[in-house]
Amino acid sequence: MWMTGKRQYKDKLEAIIFSMIGVCFLLQSSCATLGIDLKASEPAVEAAPKAPEPVVSKEEPAKPIIFQSEEYIVCRLHGQETPSALAEKFLGDTKRSWVIEDANKGVAFEKDQMIVIPLKEENKGGLEVDGYHVVPILCYHTFAENCKSSTCIPVHLFDKQMKYLKDNGYRVITFGELLDFLQYRHAIPKRSLVITMDDGYRSVYDIAYPILKKYGFTATMFIYTDFAGVARGALTWDQLREMKAYGFEVGSHTLSHCDLTKKTEGENDRAYIARIKRELLMSKQLIDKNLEQDTIYLSFPYGNYNQRILRICDQLGYKMAVSVKKGGNPFFADPLFLKRDQILKRDMETFINSLKTFYEFSLR
Repeated sequence: MWMTGKRQYKDKLEAIIFSMIGVCFLLQSSCATLGIDLKASEPAVEAAPKAPEPVVSKEEPAKPIIFQSEEYIVCRLHGQETPSALAEKFLGDTKRSWVIEDANKGVAFEKDQMIVIPLKEENKGGLEVDGYHVVPILCYHTFAENCKSSTCIPVHLFDKQMKYLKDNGYRVITFGELLDFLQYRHAIPKRSLVITMDDGYRSVYDIAYPILKKYGFTATMFIYTDFAGVARGALTWDQLREMKAYGFEVGSHTLSHCDLTKKTEGENDRAYIARIKRELLMSKQLIDKNLEQDTIYLSFPYGNYNQRILRICDQLGYKMAVSVKKGGNPFFADPLFLKRDQILKRDMETFINSLKTFYEFSLR
């Protein structure tokens, strides 16, 4: 009887086990049909942390600025910088490249070279214990292969003169830079000079302009507006615009190139003053209009002026004016009657003698 009971119990246990196996089979089948992953319900097993990858050392590029103070910067070059580019970056003006060049004489501007960039301007007036710096202004008129006029310079001689300036360390500055020097705003290079060309002849564009560009120089052109853009042998306004875009400056040489200090026959004082004002004002207005500028530079025809003329120039807005009186110009020169050397003789000795940039005068 006990055996019979045991047997019945065993049969019931087997039936329960088979039933459970069947239920599990059905559940697996239905989960597979529904796309359910049973393993997903199992608790996630955290993956073992990966071993850290080896660190590859990367060499940092060298910093360009090694040291900086209020007075100067020590800079390491990457190999492509020019003095002009450095002047624009650190001094805010490409024309100040001479400051960097003078501070690093004999230094090659090449990769990994250390250079010094001065940040403070020194000696704005060009004063030394044994004298002071002056700026010569050279005056040309026209150019040709074979010259007939006394104001004409042969092509080969002009090229030779410009080469001499380049080879001997002279720096050609603009009237704008000269004005900064005269107003004690900015220093200029020690061997500075200005090149000017009067009247507005076509040969300035055809001959002088290419030679000046070859040596990296510019000039200031003084034109009289009854001639420019009108006469066959004169500069056109388009040529003037082209040269201005390159860096040349354009100033007034009056309307008609008349002597401002002389009255015409039968002219009373009132009519004379009215005519002078017209010569100075209308030429300025025509240049302003055609070149989109404020014309503040003037060349006196024949180099003649007087105190009355200077007062009128000042009233009309001119800031600088040049004569043809020989000599250089220190920082304390009056901007409205600057000295200027006409280049007339056709020899190098006379030209070189006009390049005096230092006046000896003991300040001890």
